[in-house]
Amino acid sequence: MKKSIDVAALGEFLVDFTCNGASTQGNPFYEANPGGAPCNVLAMLAKLGKRTAFIGKVGDDQFGHLLRQVGLEAGISMDSLVMDAHSHTTLAFVKTAENGDRDFSFYRDSGADTLLTPDEVPENVIAQAKIFHFGSLSLTGEPVRSATQKAVALAQAADCIISFDPNLRPPLWDSLEQAREQIHWGLAQCDVAKISDDELLFLTGETDFDAGAAKLREQFPNLRLINVTAGAQGSIAYYQGLRVFQPGVTLGGVIETTGAGDTFCACVLNFLLEHGLEQLSSDDLTQMLHFANAAAYLVTTRRGAIRSMPEREQVLALL
Repeated sequence: MKKSIDVAALGEFLVDFTCNGASTQGNPFYEANPGGAPCNVLAMLAKLGKRTAFIGKVGDDQFGHLLRQVGLEAGISMDSLVMDAHSHTTLAFVKTAENGDRDFSFYRDSGADTLLTPDEVPENVIAQAKIFHFGSLSLTGEPVRSATQKAVALAQAADCIISFDPNLRPPLWDSLEQAREQIHWGLAQCDVAKISDDELLFLTGETDFDAGAAKLREQFPNLRLINVTAGAQGSIAYYQGLRVFQPGVTLGGVIETTGAGDTFCACVLNFLLEHGLEQLSSDDLTQMLHFANAAAYLVTTRRGAIRSMPEREQVLALL
């Protein structure tokens, strides 16, 4: 069957309020940046010319309508976005430190994205997708956890490449043990995983990337490609015995890191759509990381994520 969707993603769609200066009275100004990791990934893929579809739920409120419009403007199919009149769109307030690291405050208890039900998962959309992508935020509680589990099972039945991003946000979990348990479930389902250095330490207890990746490969033999990201330090791909490191772009001008990991993830998925997941060489992996690192850097020089994704030509010009 010829599939009509390159990547379908399920999960949170929310507004990141990022501090953008202060008023004359000294009160902080917050800018409403549309975000949420799965849609960030899809937005970058759309910039690269891929056909994308989002599955999720927002409130039937001013923020939900903003998100739907921004998703459409980004070229993402919003046909499977549920607008819920009985819940509010999830909000996140992001405080950025001088080094670019972020501290999140979430307003999400019964936020619309957590209320997606299994019945609202569109089977036809997942069946039409070449890649299915999800993260751990749709595993924090019910009913969205069951919806995610159903979507993953449908993706496996449809022979999708399955991509997972642990995207650890400790404030959203009842306990770190629950987070570890659910992230382990996600890792056990996927072919491709993007893991930050902090998440690798959390999951394996290893500060050495090679040792941590080896533990993950042993625990989850289904993982065909593991990409470990370490911000400006760069990234490492582990694939069928190969290990490829590519340094990050360090040209300065970083404003905030929101969306950088999602941009990287999207570029990896774009590479797999164009080259497949079989018999990748060291040169292939180098090319993949080189482009992904550069695109991720460009996003850090702008505020927000979805509306800050670079064009392919901008990435190539930087390279």
